[in-house]
Amino acid sequence: MLEDKIITEGSLPVMEAFLTRQGEGFHTGTAAYFIRLGGCDVGCHWCDTMDSWKVDGYPIVGVPNIVNDVDVSDGGIVVVTGGEPTMHDMTLLTAALKSASYSTHIETAGSYDLTGEWDWICLSPKKPVPPKPVIFGMANELKIVVYNRDDLRWAEENAARVTPACKLFLQPEWSKEEEMKVVIERYIEEHPKWNLSVQTHKHLGIR
Repeated sequence: MLEDKIITEGSLPVMEAFLTRQGEGFHTGTAAYFIRLGGCDVGCHWCDTMDSWKVDGYPIVGVPNIVNDVDVSDGGIVVVTGGEPTMHDMTLLTAALKSASYSTHIETAGSYDLTGEWDWICLSPKKPVPPKPVIFGMANELKIVVYNRDDLRWAEENAARVTPACKLFLQPEWSKEEEMKVVIERYIEEHPKWNLSVQTHKHLGIR
């Protein structure tokens, strides 16, 4: 299987990698180098990166080459995303990134066991494939994409499972941003533990 090859050879299917600003959640505005991996079987119908669902078709890149291409200052943030990055073994990649003095961040639905060493875990649970229970206690940030009002119920279910230190964010789904942003703002007024996240990179026209 391809996934076995990825793990045993210390290589990963890289869809794209680029320097930008973190556009969402707690670290919004921070310079960050994104590594987007191929592969996802969660299947959100509103996903804005459906091209990342496939594993095959993307270059299988060795960990040393991935790290050598990172373009952010020492101590900078490297965000591993997807797709669903927990489909892959992150042990070698995070070890190499931390050895190079980078801060390791992951954005995940938590649908697979988490591997690797992470400085920041952004958990964004999805209804089709709920997170593995263990990741709730590890999450630094809980980010719920709000497509309809029932997602607020889903948000509370997940918020009840993270630690008190976990940062809580509600983010309107892009295609319904104006409608859901109003809903979220009203909800936050009554539930101030939540923060609003918007996809600022899309508003700015950057990746």
